[in-house]
Amino acid sequence: MQFAHDRDKERYVHEVFSSIAHRYDLLNTTLSFNRDKYWRKFTVRHSGLQPGSAGLDVCCGTGMLALEQARVVGMNGRVVGLDFCENMLQKAVDNIKRTPYQGVIELVKGNAMQLPFEDNTFDCATIGFALRNVPDILKTIKEMRRVVKPGGKVLSLELAKPGAPVFKQLYYLYFNHLVPLLGRMGVGQNGPYSWLPTSLKNFPHQSEVCELFQKAGLADVYYHELTGGIVAVHIGIKR
Repeated sequence: MQFAHDRDKERYVHEVFSSIAHRYDLLNTTLSFNRDKYWRKFTVRHSGLQPGSAGLDVCCGTGMLALEQARVVGMNGRVVGLDFCENMLQKAVDNIKRTPYQGVIELVKGNAMQLPFEDNTFDCATIGFALRNVPDILKTIKEMRRVVKPGGKVLSLELAKPGAPVFKQLYYLYFNHLVPLLGRMGVGQNGPYSWLPTSLKNFPHQSEVCELFQKAGLADVYYHELTGGIVAVHIGIKR
């Protein structure tokens, strides 16, 4: 799927996530065989956050990665979750209400490419399963770097492209064919989960994402491949 303008992609992605917000968490857990929880914990474990820190989660969706940050920063810390989709933010409100962290997490409606925060505000910035959905990947990473304090980290948890023979073929068979089918059964409509394989196909390889982190001005950039390389966590430091 090709978009003539950035606004076209932004509009389409907004429609997709608005339509699946009510089932997003359940389907994420089901389609990832419950590995999504481990992936989020791994990401925050490498974020450098400590009790009392201030964290930002960009494209926070239903708030699950922001909640993982809150568990680390604790009651004296601060976490901001930002998303442009009202339905996802409402689901995040519902999720956070069921935890002790309502006073820790602030939810903000905003655009990942124009973050409404001052320079050097947060100890880290994360983005989970959303970098492939933004119209301009480099601009988003630059914005995340801008709002992080010197010495802080920028992290992306994202779908990746496994390279191991046989496993790779099995994974793409599942991802390209079964995931859209299961997603359609879960949300009761065609379209939203067909976007997943399309978005990954158009997304750079994890080594190229590393280069984008460096181009955005981040230092000591590296990445971890998890679960056979089906996801990757990219990490860079603001010097």
